[in-house]
Amino acid sequence: MRTAIGFLAKGVRPKITKSAYAAGRVLSSKYRFSRGSVGQSKWADYFPDCGGKAQSPVDVATVQTQYDPSLGPLTPLGYSQHGNKPFSLYNNGHTVVVPLPSWMGLGGLPWQFTAVQMHLHWGNGAPEAGGSEHTINGQSSAAELHVVHYNSDLYPNMSVAMTQQDGLAVLGVLIETGEEANQAFWNILNYLGRIRHAGQSVSIPAFDVQALLPSDLGRYYRYNGSLTTPPCFQSVLWTLFTETVKISHTQLMKLETVLYASKEDADRVVMQDNYRTPQPLNDRTILSSFPLESVKVYTAGEITAIVIGALCGCVGVAVIIRFIVKTIRTMEPGKELKQDVALNTTTEPGKKEDPVPPSV
Repeated sequence: MRTAIGFLAKGVRPKITKSAYAAGRVLSSKYRFSRGSVGQSKWADYFPDCGGKAQSPVDVATVQTQYDPSLGPLTPLGYSQHGNKPFSLYNNGHTVVVPLPSWMGLGGLPWQFTAVQMHLHWGNGAPEAGGSEHTINGQSSAAELHVVHYNSDLYPNMSVAMTQQDGLAVLGVLIETGEEANQAFWNILNYLGRIRHAGQSVSIPAFDVQALLPSDLGRYYRYNGSLTTPPCFQSVLWTLFTETVKISHTQLMKLETVLYASKEDADRVVMQDNYRTPQPLNDRTILSSFPLESVKVYTAGEITAIVIGALCGCVGVAVIIRFIVKTIRTMEPGKELKQDVALNTTTEPGKKEDPVPPSV
């Protein structure tokens, strides 16, 4: 298997144990992102794979990515062919989930991958707080969409595939905010009020899933990673698109404030900050489907020198302009004096002009 595919990155071979899988099935509903007795810092105590060396999400340092020309555009299969059967929307206490029909899949990978579900991660509405799981050069986005697929060529279902190192493929879409509403996302957001509490689900009209994705599916980052929630199995081939999608501020606020992580008969806990913080990259390499553009990175000393040089240049230009203006002003009075003298010698008032001598 070529490393360009992303399953066997150098130095890291994901390992999944049966005990970890069993623990995940028993405790997966009890973890928390920031609250409760099983917060992120304690995940590895209950889910051993969460302490592995190939965890997700990660920060993508663009200058350290490696261009791989063999990575071509991905092809969503059946995403737009949603049919007439309604979708369902589910609050699992950690996020909002939309199960996807089995005829949807993903092309452009070495095996056939069948769609399973999609879900979202977001923040708490605080300025500059972020909400995405993956970051680019340390910068987070407002939210993130994940579309999950399993390797249906090799494994019979999601439960089996998620425990295998080549079992899953997940698309990551970074979400930013803009002025205009994203009509495609209303297909999900309009129904959040009907699944406010954990465990609730509702049927919703089927819609075009591809409309949620960026238009450019050919520019992305690729790396080996894991599920970003317990049991954190290291079985995911990640594709993170460089192009973001935008939703309105109103849409983001709806996502951040409507849902509860608690059941209806329990104390209300608003579902916020349901994202995992970036994990160490360790020995993994992040591949890119496009060559890195040549960008000059300046040091602090170089930036200072550029600023000082620019200021000195401005001062120099100002001095030259002032000198020119002063010179012009100095020359103008002398010119006027010469004109006055010339006039006085030819048409001085009260003095008769000499007669013009007759021509000979």
